Amino acid sequence: MSSAIIDIGSNSVRLMLRADGKTLYKKIETTRLGAGLAATHALSEEAIERTALAVRAFCEEGRACGAEVYAFATEAVRSAKNGGAFCNRVKELCGLEVDVASGEEEARLAVLGALSGRDGGIVDIGGASTEVSYVKGGERAFSTSIPMGCVRLYDLASDKKEMLEKVISGAISPLSAAEPFGTTYVVGGTASTLASILMGLETYDGEKLQDFEIGIRSAEETADMLLSMTVEERKRVRGMDLPRADIIGGGVLLLARIMRMLRLESVRFSDRDNLEGYATLRGIS
Repeated sequence: MSSAIIDIGSNSVRLMLRADGKTLYKKIETTRLGAGLAATHALSEEAIERTALAVRAFCEEGRACGAEVYAFATEAVRSAKNGGAFCNRVKELCGLEVDVASGEEEARLAVLGALSGRDGGIVDIGGASTEVSYVKGGERAFSTSIPMGCVRLYDLASDKKEMLEKVISGAISPLSAAEPFGTTYVVGGTASTLASILMGLETYDGEKLQDFEIGIRSAEETADMLLSMTVEERKRVRGMDLPRADIIGGGVLLLARIMRMLRLESVRFSDRDNLEGYATLRGIS
C-alpha cells in the first residue's frame, strides 16, 4: 500500500511518497503562498492559483503511482481571512480535501516526525509561523506556535537587520517560559538551507544532513554573512536553496535569536519532519 502526503506551507508545497511505511522520496515546489499575508491578512489570487496548481500536480503524481493522497496546510491558510477560498480551489482542481492544522497540531507534527517518541525538543521555522515544543516522558512540557516565519518576517522587515531584530525580539518573547532539555532538533527550509550551507553541499541530501549539529555562533555568523549580501550574491553560496535566497537571511537570524532565547549552544537538524509526523498522527502507512 502506498500513500502520498502533501504539505502546503507558507513558502512551499512538499510531497512525500511512501510505501509500506517507508519514505520513497520527497519533492518540493516553492510557491510563496504566504507572500504579502503580513500586510493584507489575505492570500493573493495569484498565490492561491500557483499553489493550488502545485498541489494538483503533486496529487496527480501520487495518484499515478497508485497512492492514496492526503494534504494538510499550516499557518498561511489557517490565519488568512480567505483561507477557505484556497481550500475550495484545491478541491475544485483535484477533488482533494485540505486538512488545515491548528498551531498546536503543527507543533505536534514536527515533534512526531523529528523526535519519533524520544524526549527533547523541536524548533520548526516555517514561512508564516514558528513552532517550539518540548516533550518529556511522552508528555508535552512546553509548546507554542508563534505567528512569525521567514516569509512573514521578510514582508515586515525585508533584509534590514535593525528592523529584523526588533520584529524578532517581539515575536519570540513567549519562548522565555520554555525550559529546554535533551536534544533540540530544527526542521524546515530555513534549517535545511543553513545546514546545507554549513556542510557545503552542492545538492541537498537529507541523509547526509540528518543529525547535523548547528552551533549558535555558526548560526549568528551565517546570518550576518547572508544579510551583508545581495540576493544574487547569496545565490552563489554553496548549499543555497535558490528560491529561498531572498528570505534566508532573516530566517537564519530568527533561528539564531531563538537559540539565544532558549540558551542553546547547539541544535541538530532533522530531515524527518511534519510530513512523517502527519503520517504518524493519521496512521498512514
